[in-house]
Amino acid sequence: MDKAVIQIQENLEAVKKITQDENPMEFWSARDLMEVLGYVKWQKFTEVIEKAKEACKISGNSIEGHFLPAPVKSSGGRPKEDVFLTRYACYLIAQNGDSRKPQIALSQTYFATQTRKQQLLEQRAYEDRRLEARAKLKETEKIIESTVYHRGIKLPVEFATFKNKHIEALYGGITAGQLKRIRKIPSGRSLADFDSHVELKAKDFILAMTDHNIKDKNLRGQYQMTEEVVKNSKATRQTLISRGIKPENLKAEEDLKKVESRRKKELKVAGSKKLK
Repeated sequence: MDKAVIQIQENLEAVKKITQDENPMEFWSARDLMEVLGYVKWQKFTEVIEKAKEACKISGNSIEGHFLPAPVKSSGGRPKEDVFLTRYACYLIAQNGDSRKPQIALSQTYFATQTRKQQLLEQRAYEDRRLEARAKLKETEKIIESTVYHRGIKLPVEFATFKNKHIEALYGGITAGQLKRIRKIPSGRSLADFDSHVELKAKDFILAMTDHNIKDKNLRGQYQMTEEVVKNSKATRQTLISRGIKPENLKAEEDLKKVESRRKKELKVAGSKKLK
């Protein structure tokens, strides 16, 4: 990172404040930020704040959650207005400031870099959740395979039917094969390797609930056990739909095999660097 950008970063962090309570939160005073960004007149800076508020609103975020009116201070003269800002609010102010000011231009570069870093961190965290959920689903699938095998579903074609009925019920009548074609997933690959996190968790819940009920109700035979997984799949589907999630409308995500491969390469590179 450029030295000038680092200096802006240090200046921004120097005026940062932390709330003194059980759940500390960072915030900035607009008065302090004004100086860091090269503004002299408060009136001029409030124009930038208003533009930032409008950008916040357009992006679907709460203005009140990021721009909080501060208690008016008076030191014997004219009362001084102020606004308490979140980091996101500071970012919006920098984006809407006068880019002819060196401080604004540098702040825009700094926040763009920080935003990209945050996006990468969030992406990695989401990949972690998907990998964890996929591993958990595999465990649950092994358990239910064993359960239904000992209770009457022994042939591979029978278990394939059991699984496909589960998928059909969850995706509103769409078969696994149809879903693969819609999502452009190779026929020989598992749907779950391309599932979103919510789909993986939903499937795990359905199969875990089915395994529990098969044992609890002492269900046996292909008909009874398939009927149970269908009921649980339909119930889970209705829960998802009630929360605005229609499973069949979700898009295929990055192949988890590729994610795992990328992670292994990263570990290999990191390991080789340590040895140097």
